[in-house]
Parts: sequence; C-alpha cells; structure tokens
Amino acid sequence: MTFHVIGINSIYGLFQEFYTSPETNVKGAEGQDALVSLVGTIGSGLTWSGSIFVNPMISRVDNVKLISLSGAFIMSVGIFLASFCTQLWQLYLTQGMLYGIGSSMYYFPLMSLTPAYFDRNRGAAMGIVLAGSGVGGLVLSPVFHILLTRLGIRWALRVLGIWNFVLGIPISSVLTKKHGVAAGATGRTRVSMALVKRGTFILQSFGAFLQAAGNTVPVYFLTTYSVSVLSYSSTTGSLFLAVNTAVNSVARIAMGVLADRVGRQNTMVLSVIFSAVSVLALWYDSDRGRFIAFIVLYGVLAGGYNALLPTTIAEVYGVQNYSSVNSFIYFIRGFGALFGAPIAGVILGSHQRGASGSKNFAMDALRTRYNDVAVYGGVLLLASGLCVAYVRWLDARNKGGWSWRA
Repeated sequence: MTFHVIGINSIYGLFQEFYTSPETNVKGAEGQDALVSLVGTIGSGLTWSGSIFVNPMISRVDNVKLISLSGAFIMSVGIFLASFCTQLWQLYLTQGMLYGIGSSMYYFPLMSLTPAYFDRNRGAAMGIVLAGSGVGGLVLSPVFHILLTRLGIRWALRVLGIWNFVLGIPISSVLTKKHGVAAGATGRTRVSMALVKRGTFILQSFGAFLQAAGNTVPVYFLTTYSVSVLSYSSTTGSLFLAVNTAVNSVARIAMGVLADRVGRQNTMVLSVIFSAVSVLALWYDSDRGRFIAFIVLYGVLAGGYNALLPTTIAEVYGVQNYSSVNSFIYFIRGFGALFGAPIAGVILGSHQRGASGSKNFAMDALRTRYNDVAVYGGVLLLASGLCVAYVRWLDARNKGGWSWRA
C-alpha cells in the first residue's frame, strides 16, 4: 500500500518536470512551477489531511475493507481522468483532489492498524512498512518515465491508474471485520482538550507542519533542478529520483532498527536536523558532484521522520490516544504539504527549461532562484527539527526525568 500511495506521491517531480516543460499538454503550465506544484501538493496534502475524516470512518464501519477498496478506486479514477485534462484547474480536480481523497481512504485503514500490533520492535516494523514507499519510488520513477517517453503522458496516466486499482483490490482484501475491531481498539477518534493543552502536542503539530512543507521542496524540485540548472537529461533526472527513493527505502528500515535500540525520539530528532543540514550544505549552489551527494544523503536522512512519527505518537501520547493524535497530526501535515512546494515555486518564478530558455532567463539568475528555494526548504526542516527536539525534552520532563534512550 505504501508502495502505491507514497511511491506515487514521491515521483510527482516527474510530472512537475513534464507539465512545466515545452512538451506539456496542459495550457498555461509551461514554466509555471508554483501552479503546477499545487497539483501534487493538493494530492499529497489530502492524502495526509484526509485522516481527519477517514479515521472516524474506520471506527464506525464494520468492514474497513470497503473503505480501503473505495479509496483505491477513487485515487485510480483521479489518475485515469487526469489523462484527459488540458487545463490546470482540471488537474487540480483529478490528479489533485480525487487522487488525494482516494489515497487517504486507501492509506489509513491499513496504516492505522500497524502500530497496535508491535511494541518492542515497533520502530523496525514501521520502518519496514514505510520502506515500501521508497521501493515504490525506485520502481515507479524509471517505469513511468519509460511510459511517458514511449506512450505519451495520456496513456502513461491511464496505465498507471488501471495498474493502481488492479493491485489495490488484493491489498485491500486482506482487511477483515476483525481488523476493524482492532482499529477501533487503538482509541478515541477525537483529541481531548487535555492533550491539546500540552506543550508536546502543540510543538509536535507545528513540527509536523514544517517538516511536511520542507520535505516536499527537494522531492518536487530535484528533477527540475537537475534538468534546468545542471543540464542533465530528463531520463537522468528520473534516475536521480529513483536513487533517492531507493536509498530512502533502505534508510527507513535502518532508522527503525536503530530507533528501537537508541531511542525513537532521539533518532527522529537527529534525522530531521541533519536532513536540513544536507539541504543547506549540499543542495545550495551545488555542482554535479555535490548534487549527487545530496541525493544520496538526503535520501538517507529524510526517511527517519516519516518512518518514526507513528511510533513516537504512540510512545508520547499512549496507544489509547494513537488514533486521535495520529489523525490530527497527519491532518496538519497535509496543510504543511500545501504550503511547501507552491511557495518554493513562487520563489522560483516563471521560466523556460534548458538552454532554449537561457536567452530569456539567464542561467546564473535561475541558479540564484534555486539557491533561494534550497534555503527556504532547509530553514523549514531546521525549524521542524528544533520543534521535535523540544518535544523530546518536554516529554522527558512530563515523565519525571531525563532518559538518554527515548
């Protein structure tokens, strides 16, 4: 399931590159990074923020299989209908809203069950589950690029939509009525005011917002930077995206195993802070060598937060509050995703791709704009790291004293 949902979300950079290129099939999209990135952020934002209505639905519906299966169908329809779009507003409705609502319904019935099944090895378990997203990006990035170059964007989207639903059927079918009971056992679906007033909850929410906003920036603009500034081909750009997600996949498992031994909150704090450092130190004004180093290192570090957030929610707030806190935190992450890439697109501004556009938009000016985008993304991630670090300190204080392993 994470192969499908997060894998497709993670390769939106390929759509970003195509829709803003001279070969685009969407009117008014060429060079409009802010407007085009909004399509992807609506989709990924709704994937997370949809938790606010999906999790209560899980607790009320006996057969959660129907929720997940309906979600797989809706997200697949959104992808399929996007193949007929010629205007940006049409993409907002299909590849944005329909896809996002469906992916959320597909994602949370399966994901909400996992943490309740594990305790001592919860970090490793979630790392393995969420590693599917990296494998998804690794496989889907080159495959979709091949479909795009050989079949064109319309048939590439149709194949992706049909494939998504065909595989979604057996995945959703593993859920049974007893899984619905287990999901309901993870606790209440509304956040209590006592939790809301806690400093840990406020900072956790703010950190989730900032991390989601900051993380979308490299993911969406990695491919366009490699093509526009470093003059790589679009094929190489898709390969870079695949490498990044492959490294991310392995790192999520490793981070989960490490977290079970040195502390889940410790590992999450360090992964967020060092992911910010990698953006500011390696992506900013990077040449080809530093950019490749950034692709690998960011892939290693960025997966820690996503893999460990569910486990730390259960650890800080208790399994009995997991469902309510998890749904709210992911709701906030959805809003964060909506702010990250579109604002980065505004900073970048409208421009043409490659050498043909250099007459109208000097390459050094374009590099400067991308440097500003890197600073924006890095600062967001750094601020998120400070938030989760303070959550770590507050949680230790609330539990009666500092422990190095937490």
